[in-house]
Amino acid sequence: MQLHISPSLRHVTVVTGKGLREFIKVKVGSRKFSYQMMFYSLLFFTFLLRFVFVLSTVDSIDGEPSPCSSLACLGKRLKPKLLGRRVDSGNVPEAMYQVLQQPLSEQELKGRTDIPQRLDDFMSEVKRSKSDAREFAQKLKEMVTLMEQRTRTAKIQEYLYRHVASSSIPKQLHCLALKLASEHSINAAARLQLPEAELVPTLVDNNYFHFVLASDNILAASVVAKSLVQNALRPHKVVLHIITDRKTYFPMQAWFSLHPLSPAIIEVKALHHFDWLSKGKVPVLEAMEKDQRVRSQFRGGSSVIVANNNENPVVVAAKLQALSPKYNSLMNHIRIHLPELFPSLNKVVFLDDDIVIQTDLSPLWDIDMNGKVNGAVETCRGEDKFVMSKKFKSYLNFSNPTIARNFDPEECAWAYGMNVFDLAAWRKTNISSTYYHWLDENLKSDLSLWQLGTLPPGLIAFHGHVQTIDPFWHMLGLGYQETTSFADAESAAVVHYNGRAKPWLDIAFPHLRPLWAKYLDSSDRFIKSCHIRAS
Repeated sequence: MQLHISPSLRHVTVVTGKGLREFIKVKVGSRKFSYQMMFYSLLFFTFLLRFVFVLSTVDSIDGEPSPCSSLACLGKRLKPKLLGRRVDSGNVPEAMYQVLQQPLSEQELKGRTDIPQRLDDFMSEVKRSKSDAREFAQKLKEMVTLMEQRTRTAKIQEYLYRHVASSSIPKQLHCLALKLASEHSINAAARLQLPEAELVPTLVDNNYFHFVLASDNILAASVVAKSLVQNALRPHKVVLHIITDRKTYFPMQAWFSLHPLSPAIIEVKALHHFDWLSKGKVPVLEAMEKDQRVRSQFRGGSSVIVANNNENPVVVAAKLQALSPKYNSLMNHIRIHLPELFPSLNKVVFLDDDIVIQTDLSPLWDIDMNGKVNGAVETCRGEDKFVMSKKFKSYLNFSNPTIARNFDPEECAWAYGMNVFDLAAWRKTNISSTYYHWLDENLKSDLSLWQLGTLPPGLIAFHGHVQTIDPFWHMLGLGYQETTSFADAESAAVVHYNGRAKPWLDIAFPHLRPLWAKYLDSSDRFIKSCHIRAS
């Protein structure tokens, strides 16, 4: 900045750093005006401008530059510096931290009616009371804590209701089983041998496509069977082996006797019909007995679980899930004994009862298994990052040294539900004994090695024996991923309603249920009399 004053002191020229000139013309209106005073005033003004320029430059260097076009703006920016204070709007006052860090118990909020329920109410109250930082922080903490408590309570109630809905037997399914049991006792047509005597040799013929379904749910089994046969290009080559428990055997036999799926071959067999399962000690039965004792000891009932106010809702949901009957169902463990159940078969496709088949599955027999035992879809790659993001660390507890020492947390997981099992290759391995060894290890560790279910021990037992197949063959998540579109699900070979929202329950996702319901015959007398609706 340069300052030029004319000899007459009537003209002043200010040259800035950018080369711009500003002219100040001094008009003398009276002889009483002192030119000397004018000179010293301008000189003072010049040095003041230099001082302001330096302060403005330092301020711009300290933070984001914000241009000022007026003296008022400049004054606001310089005022804190001139007063020896610096206001940093990006920092929260220490007083607020102190208030927010103080614990606030549930009892302190109980019965309070003065806590704002909405953000708008909170802001109105703060403006009205002109609270300082400490009061602001206290009111904010009370409101947020109250909202957290209510959210947690609502979430736990949701998990409890879903647990009850998914674990209970709907009255429609109970009705169906009772009516079919009654029909079995009074109607000879409901007691047919399945399959017919002349078709029995096909049950051990490896030239047929053998499917295995283990279920105690008659309605679910009927949909799986019907969708399998209707979509088969060679239904006369399809053999479906249905395994059920003792209590469901007669109703299941009655249903498939009265609803034949010719030319496909249907076998209905109860577990007690298998010789090896009724002789001596069976590992699966021993494991279930131990598992049930441990669960009852460490889990407690649903009321005890829900009453724990210090537990994370996600942990509460996991413990409620532990009480689900399916985790202590023999149907859930029976697949590990497929080589013993079907000693004459070389290859089978195992199906869960919460799936729907939408295409011909015979090409699965053409898949080269490369000497592996289990053909499965991997669940760590795919467009749906919620469903298809599962690795070993998603199921196994790698904080346990036993797990961390033996497995890789980043290894890709795979899915049960629709699996191709090479039984000939399986019989050459120790998969079944490995499965039970790790079940014992989990019981010894108070169920701390993995999440609940049969998939985690399956991941361990089949480790190194899995052949990846195309994801087209098995689409998962229809029982817990509501965002799955109908169009995407319709294009898959098999859709799997894994999760709590089973298609036969009222909590099923409405837009995904039609894929399952299309295989229900609403005109069937058993379906109608039990008020089972297709929608």
